[in-house]
Amino acid sequence: MAIESPVAATEAGHVRLNFAKPNQEQIVLLITIVLLVVFGATLNGFATVSNLLNLLRSISILGILGLGMGLIVISRGIDLSEVAIMAGSWAIGLIEVQQGMPPWAAVLLALAVALVIGAINGLMVAFVEAPALFVTLAAGFVIYGLAFWFAPAWVVYAPKDEPVLLFLGAGRILGIPVPILVFAVAAIAMQLFLSRTSIGRFIYSQGDNPEAARLTGIPLRPLIVLEYVLVALLAWLAGLVWIGTTGSIQMAITQGTMIFDVVLVVVIGGISLVGGRGSVYSVVVGCVLIGTLLNAFTIMDVNSEVQNIIKGVVLLAAIVLDNWLHPRDEETARQGD
Repeated sequence: MAIESPVAATEAGHVRLNFAKPNQEQIVLLITIVLLVVFGATLNGFATVSNLLNLLRSISILGILGLGMGLIVISRGIDLSEVAIMAGSWAIGLIEVQQGMPPWAAVLLALAVALVIGAINGLMVAFVEAPALFVTLAAGFVIYGLAFWFAPAWVVYAPKDEPVLLFLGAGRILGIPVPILVFAVAAIAMQLFLSRTSIGRFIYSQGDNPEAARLTGIPLRPLIVLEYVLVALLAWLAGLVWIGTTGSIQMAITQGTMIFDVVLVVVIGGISLVGGRGSVYSVVVGCVLIGTLLNAFTIMDVNSEVQNIIKGVVLLAAIVLDNWLHPRDEETARQGD
């Protein structure tokens, strides 16, 4: 990471503009600004304050999940069970609330379940050395099966009079929806963690070159476990916002396309699949771009199948752009990329 490049400005979590060759974050930000101007001028109701707040609110859960996915992709991993962790842990919590458990205890129970699943994922990847893709994919199926077994219905509802469960999704502070503020605070915390702590720098080193990181004395196995636990923590937080927004947790999302939306915002924002590159800024610009597109599609009444096709094309374009900006050389080829 000692080589100076437009991308190197974000490898340690710091955003520094370098227009000699635009990096992916700058390209995506420019496209987003153009789309905002075009949609604002052509779509009735798009450029209103209420719609823009709804746009930001709609991407808050996706953004929180994207922070976790971004962290794990920077470390050269992946977690396809993140949405399942969110739904499964909170389904258990809400079921216990319906059976008389105090809401604050259910919040802690859901947190404990999420962290245990994250720790198991990390242990499997770090110590068993199973591929992260298959470990987390299997974990998602297991969570889905257990939820189908134990949940009384596909939708588990939260009590309507419990602010402990509903405030982060339904509340407002100074007219701003709380989900937007939760995403902002989580993004700032993640940015500080990645850029200002030694663990954050270790994560970038691991993603850049795992063998070199191991040789320098970085404890990669405990670090990997910590990474998956942090992903689970953010999944738990996203679930709490989801419950406040919808009043329930829907188990169907564990088998839907939401996890691919999370991967989409991470990759399109500029977090390289090669590892060791990208920042929280990447997640934010990716979320805003996808949120802008989805909001415009809703106003234009574009059906979900067409939206999925467009998202798939955008994801492929982001992968091609990532390969162009970060071409694989002999070093990355030797690392199995």
